[in-house]
Amino acid sequence: MAADPDTGRRSPPTDRVIQVLDHLVARPERRFGLSELARTLDISKPTCLGILTALVSGGYLTRDVETKTYGLGPALIAAGRAAQRGFAVGPIVRPHLSALAAAFGAVCTASAVVGDQVMILEVATPPGVQSGRAAARVGQVYPFAPPVGLMYVLWSHDDEFARWLRRDPAFPVVLDQGLLRRVVDDCRERGYLVERLTPNGRRLFSLMAGVAGRDLPAELRELVGEMVSSLGERVYVGGEISADVEYPVSLIAAPSYDADGRQALVLTLDVGGSISGVEIERRGRALAVAADAVTAELGGVAPVRSGVDRY
Repeated sequence: MAADPDTGRRSPPTDRVIQVLDHLVARPERRFGLSELARTLDISKPTCLGILTALVSGGYLTRDVETKTYGLGPALIAAGRAAQRGFAVGPIVRPHLSALAAAFGAVCTASAVVGDQVMILEVATPPGVQSGRAAARVGQVYPFAPPVGLMYVLWSHDDEFARWLRRDPAFPVVLDQGLLRRVVDDCRERGYLVERLTPNGRRLFSLMAGVAGRDLPAELRELVGEMVSSLGERVYVGGEISADVEYPVSLIAAPSYDADGRQALVLTLDVGGSISGVEIERRGRALAVAADAVTAELGGVAPVRSGVDRY
């Protein structure tokens, strides 16, 4: 029976959900009808139906409308991959994030593309800051479709970048090819990305947590699309940054790679304010060094650029 870790109390409703999932996970090749599941698990049919309906709605189960049977759903694939990746990279990336968080007094994260979503896999907070106060939380997901997710393909092979651009946009996007090319070239040369801090940018990030853009009403999608405006315009390119001038920065991001030279993780360092060009470079280089160390510990390699790559 599921227990509250703080009180030790059991939660029978939660137990019944776990019973259903455990039963199906143990028999992945089979599908079950409502009556059979209710009888086997000793759950009333109305309660069992409610559980199944909620799990189907969340994508954790699927329902065959012809046979009226239930089986495992795609959300479990994403959850399993996230758990597998999290257990694998957590011990490696955690010390690097913690060191960065302490050095710069900033919340730092590691995230990756899991299935069709971006998922936060690790969060480090500065000393004295409670983890619950951090905006980012382990397990948070975001859409992986333009204009969201640029930093997850920015440093990867161009075929992956092109596939991302061809995805059905989460919101209406203005695609400035010239600007996007400059952003790609600049970030690949520097090894890190600097995202502008805009009035609506942080709010948009909060609104997007756990939301699939295509599921929003059309009017809201258009409104958010206006907030985003042009793909790539929220990224500073090197020529815009002077050493002695302060710039509003949302975050800085740098990639880690797998053994095939593809992006495995993105490490971010939150800023959320104005800092000088010198400080941008200092933080960016420190983040890139940490990301390179994670790449090495993962057995990864940076991709070899041909000099003529075009998305």
